[in-house]
Amino acid sequence: MTETNKAIGKYRWTICGLLFFATTVNYLDRQVLSLLAPSLSKEFGWSNSDYANITAVFQFIYAISMLFAGRIIDRLGTKKGYILAITVWSLGAIMHAYSLPIGTALSTFMVWIGVGAVPISIAGFMLSRAVLGFGESGNFPAAIKAVAEYFPKKERSFATGIFNSGTNVGAILAPLTVPFIAINYGWEFAFILVGAIGFLWVIFWLIFYETPSKQKRLSKAEYDYIHIDEAVITENIEATEEEKVSWFKLLRYKQTWAFVFGKFMTDGIWWFFLFWLPKYLEAQFDMKGTAIVFPLTVLYSMTMVGSIFGGWFPIYFIRKGYTPYDGRLKAMFFIALFPLVVLLAQPLGSISFWIPVVLIGVGASAHQAWSANIFTTVSDLFPKKTIGSVIGIGGMAGGIGGVLVTKLGGYLFDYYEKSGHIQTGYTIMFVICALAYLLAWVVMKILVPKYAPIDNL
Repeated sequence: MTETNKAIGKYRWTICGLLFFATTVNYLDRQVLSLLAPSLSKEFGWSNSDYANITAVFQFIYAISMLFAGRIIDRLGTKKGYILAITVWSLGAIMHAYSLPIGTALSTFMVWIGVGAVPISIAGFMLSRAVLGFGESGNFPAAIKAVAEYFPKKERSFATGIFNSGTNVGAILAPLTVPFIAINYGWEFAFILVGAIGFLWVIFWLIFYETPSKQKRLSKAEYDYIHIDEAVITENIEATEEEKVSWFKLLRYKQTWAFVFGKFMTDGIWWFFLFWLPKYLEAQFDMKGTAIVFPLTVLYSMTMVGSIFGGWFPIYFIRKGYTPYDGRLKAMFFIALFPLVVLLAQPLGSISFWIPVVLIGVGASAHQAWSANIFTTVSDLFPKKTIGSVIGIGGMAGGIGGVLVTKLGGYLFDYYEKSGHIQTGYTIMFVICALAYLLAWVVMKILVPKYAPIDNL
């Protein structure tokens, strides 16, 4: 334990641990489908475009809901808002197990109202993904808001990197557990068991979380340390957070658009890695079932290092005298260079499947490092009362970017699969994945070249 922690306490890291737990569950729930996609596609006769449509529903609903999730979190507060989010997405995850009866009812209803018939399995999974996306949209606005409540600016990217590494742990645990559960107990039980974990988290959240001014486990020294960036510390700080700021007002600022563009360009890349890698390993290397477990575990284990290192990296520049935002942007430039190695995944893939696995792992690790920092730019530039709303706007943009990437991937894979050159489709997608971060950084740098906080909202 550091001297700082001895002097001021470390309860804020307990909160960070809860955020890590929730984010792990968040990614466990969303990844179950991608791991079962090869077998479910065969069982239900899905094309790549059908699978893309199912996953795109999640991303589209997630995107739209992010806009409102941030606002809901700001209004309900972090405690109630987080409970609502994880309850809804856990129910959505469990719904996947009942996709066939849900799809039957939904298809019947759609025919009755004259919309037209949708295959039962597709309809059921689409509705389940929609509920999952609606609930999961609350995770990051709530988590980022909690970090802003419990950490001073200089520690926020590190804390964000730690809880954001839960995405990697979820991605690691999923291939280690989901195929085994599906093979031994059926794919339905995989959705039920993983989905139920969220309800366990709620118990811990109710016990250990409270706003800092009401948190009895928080020492005065740690409370003062958390608010060290503020000129005046008042007992009414949380009440001030309830003031409303309209979306339209937030959209007037270049700082908002910098975050929005950064999310739009890069969120879909991570989702592509998350949702399509099992199908990529099958299409390119004929790897099926439990054969994909070890490669995916290695790949996602790499991303955990990227998330934590990315959260620490800006501290190096901050210690050299940069402001937190300028140090973060400096770090993000170097991070944006790493995904360029993904350009080599297809050319070198003929040597061994491990080469693209490792190279994609480097790109995915860079995304997690990028993600830890881009989220924290919001708390660098905006007052606490708007953090949830700005995260929501950016999250919506990221979700829309994800829909476009997913739909493009499904179209390209079906198109080139017909001609027997599906590898060309993956080559095109990997080029997009490699270049997206550098383009995002350039635009963000143009929009907000130096630290320019907004204090007059």
